Amino acid sequence: MIDFLQRNARFIAAAGLVLLGGWIVHGFLAALAWAVVIAIAPWPLYERFLQRLPESHRETWGCILFTLFIGSMLLIPLAYAILQVGYETRVLLGVLNEAQKNGLPAPVWLGRLPFAGEWAAAWWNNNLANPGATADFLLQINSGITVEWARIFGKQLAHRLVTLAVTLTTLYFLYRDGSKLALEFAGAVRRFVGENGERYSAHMVSAIRATVNGLVLVGLAEGVLLAIGYKLAGLEHAALLGTLTGLFAMIPFAAPVVFGGASLVLLAQGNVTAAALLFSFGALVLFVADHFVRPALISGGARLPFLWVLLGILGGLETLGLLGLFIGPAIMAALISVWRDCTPAQAAN
Repeated sequence: MIDFLQRNARFIAAAGLVLLGGWIVHGFLAALAWAVVIAIAPWPLYERFLQRLPESHRETWGCILFTLFIGSMLLIPLAYAILQVGYETRVLLGVLNEAQKNGLPAPVWLGRLPFAGEWAAAWWNNNLANPGATADFLLQINSGITVEWARIFGKQLAHRLVTLAVTLTTLYFLYRDGSKLALEFAGAVRRFVGENGERYSAHMVSAIRATVNGLVLVGLAEGVLLAIGYKLAGLEHAALLGTLTGLFAMIPFAAPVVFGGASLVLLAQGNVTAAALLFSFGALVLFVADHFVRPALISGGARLPFLWVLLGILGGLETLGLLGLFIGPAIMAALISVWRDCTPAQAAN
């Protein structure tokens, strides 16, 4: 045992330091991982951006400007969503105050809902149509629960903002020293794992970049197209619905939740033709994106069968949350590379 410890003392000490460092920064590991993913995805674009700057400004201003650009791409949608939530909250509070004074008549479309329309309209009229019933119903809502929800929302928002700040700060240093860090990391992998380890790392980087292209860019394109569809269908807040569609489209099979719900709203309002056209348009966009565009981008860039990409995305999402959307395919790419090295066909080569 003592001989084993002496022979491997350097490795054991290094592993202990890594574990200790990971424990110290464990609260920011998600932010650091997001920074790495965000840095890897647009790195070729970042290099082309640097080439357009004067050589004397590349090291400092290049990374600052590009970090600000990435930050604006993240902050603008977040700020828009927060403003919309605040606006809709004020509108809701106004509606509730008005309902307490004068009651809240059932909307016309509620009774048109299939199967449960009549029951829903009757319940609404009994509980919300006259001022007394509305006040009694609202009093049944526990104000403590509302306060607790507001506290949780504020806490989560503050945590997300701190995470975003750490991510952008880390992103700046990754852009500034990324080339040097990549060489050092490749050297360390080559030393501890061998030549194959460097190749596995390259495959993981390609998988992350391809997954970002396939999920984020395609999801944004779906959001833009569906936002146009929402506007043409006559729905309010088409831009907000398009943003939600783009976010949900990054998760496989999740986009129909948004455009399907919007179609149901149109159907309940009596706009049957608009509802059918919107749902058909959304299904067509989703079919083309998920069956042609996204597999071509992800599978081609990651050199990985799309089935394994899909399993990596879904498994990563379940295990690591949104971060797993990009980490999962990267891990699957490394596993497939190891598998190919271990197969007889690869061994014979």
